[in-house]
Amino acid sequence: MRIPPVCMRAGDNMKMAMVSQPMGGFTKKEILEARERAAKLLKDKGYVVADTYFDDDFSDEDLKEYGITQLPVFYLAKSLEAMSFCDVVYFCKGWGKARGCRIEHEVAVAYGLDVIYEEEEWVII
Repeated sequence: MRIPPVCMRAGDNMKMAMVSQPMGGFTKKEILEARERAAKLLKDKGYVVADTYFDDDFSDEDLKEYGITQLPVFYLAKSLEAMSFCDVVYFCKGWGKARGCRIEHEVAVAYGLDVIYEEEEWVII
């Protein structure tokens, strides 16, 4: 079985987390800054944070050449794959306005992952 390198578990006692954040309308710099802030908060609470920023892994042009026509669906699928390794998902401000984040939220809640909302500072449901 191939284990995705994005999220190999650090150990049985380590809790894994991922960050869900809106990306549309934001620059790469803004996305990475928000992601780093969220990752720092999670790391400070003892979580190992999955790397779910896929921009550096492959270009949109490469994916199109490979035959992928629905790029947002491809990236969402990669995020859901990463979520399968996680115990908690941290939702950044504005997640409710982003289609991909709303889908990630639906999956996280439906499958019983802990959910943290940036807006409400460490509210876990």
